[in-house]
Amino acid sequence: MRVLIVEDDLQVVQFVSKGLNEVGHVTESAASGPDGLQLATSTQYDVAIIDRMLPGLDGLSLLKTLRGTGNAVPVLILSALGQVDDKVEGLRAGGDDYLVKPFAFAELLARVEVLGRRQLQPGASTTKLVAGGLELDLLNRKVIRDRQEIDLQTREFHLLEYLLKHKGRIVTRTMLLEAVWDYHFDPQTNVIDVHISRLRSKVDKGFPKPLIKTVRGAGYIIEE
Repeated sequence: MRVLIVEDDLQVVQFVSKGLNEVGHVTESAASGPDGLQLATSTQYDVAIIDRMLPGLDGLSLLKTLRGTGNAVPVLILSALGQVDDKVEGLRAGGDDYLVKPFAFAELLARVEVLGRRQLQPGASTTKLVAGGLELDLLNRKVIRDRQEIDLQTREFHLLEYLLKHKGRIVTRTMLLEAVWDYHFDPQTNVIDVHISRLRSKVDKGFPKPLIKTVRGAGYIIEE
């Protein structure tokens, strides 16, 4: 696998790179947030390891920027911050896994390889998200269901993208407010209900099986 390491601690970089290289993986590294973002957006990686505390651009901001561009590379977050709230924040920012420093290399390797296998599963793609007959193309900004192209507004596109990236899992209203609207508070409006209704009218109406389902009292889920 090709692994990107974004970490400003040279000893950690050398330790992780050496270990990954010894088992056959190829590594590249960056010592700052901006450099890491440049590499991540210009080169295709199977997994990225990103430290939270980085000069120039912190790890979570880097991750949010990546996800905002549609880059779905699996990311393992490294951090000395190990409280539950810290982990939740990292995962909600777009991280796929979270490992607290200090760590054992064997555990890091196992987590990286799990993320790599997930990325290489049949049908997995960094540019397309699918569910049933629905396909969302991140590069061309197109949505197709059963060979019919669907025209979505920008917010509707991001809403569907987030639901598809969490396919099979319940997405709460709070998660949607943070990820799609960048709200970190409850605006006390029905903005989510309105957009979900519009999205359903475009991607579910007229098709034999609805994909977007409401989980009463919890949120929404896309199930195939």
